[in-house]
Amino acid sequence: MAFADEVQRVGAPIRRWARTQKREYTQGEARPLAGDLGAMGVYMSLVAGGAAAVRASGKQLPERIPFGDAALLTVATFRLARRIAKDPVTAPVRAPFVRFEGPSGHAEVAEEVREHGGVKHAVGELLTCPFCLAQWVGTAFVFGYVTAPRATRLAALTMTTVAGSDVLQFVYDAIQNGALAPSEDEAGVES
Repeated sequence: MAFADEVQRVGAPIRRWARTQKREYTQGEARPLAGDLGAMGVYMSLVAGGAAAVRASGKQLPERIPFGDAALLTVATFRLARRIAKDPVTAPVRAPFVRFEGPSGHAEVAEEVREHGGVKHAVGELLTCPFCLAQWVGTAFVFGYVTAPRATRLAALTMTTVAGSDVLQFVYDAIQNGALAPSEDEAGVES
């Protein structure tokens, strides 16, 4: 019992400090600082566990990553993070944490966090933010590249191909909607 009392005594000033920091940071808004801290802890634990597994496997880290592979992984990270965060097909993954607000751009949805404050808020923000997800996705691709480079290149190529296809879809749509048609000035039409 004395140990528990000592933990309470030592922890009390830390808890007071944390509450003060949260109050001053949030200014009354429901911000999920504890949930964000938990997400950071999960991320750091996964990275540490992955690094330990790579080390235990005896795999050597690459001296350098060729530019082509880095570009492939970068585009794949962009596409997969955006697919998870914004695609209607991945909505079931986000649904427990967010609510549908409406369409947002071509083949994307706008969603809002359901609960404000807490873990569900933090997870909802993470799952709807392609910039936030890119850190997690990029880390997974890098660990995959170190442990199984051929398979990771193939998976990254799939997402990079999809990203390239997306660009072509937008170009085609723009052409269909008259993006290449001459303007009235260019066509010689006077106002």
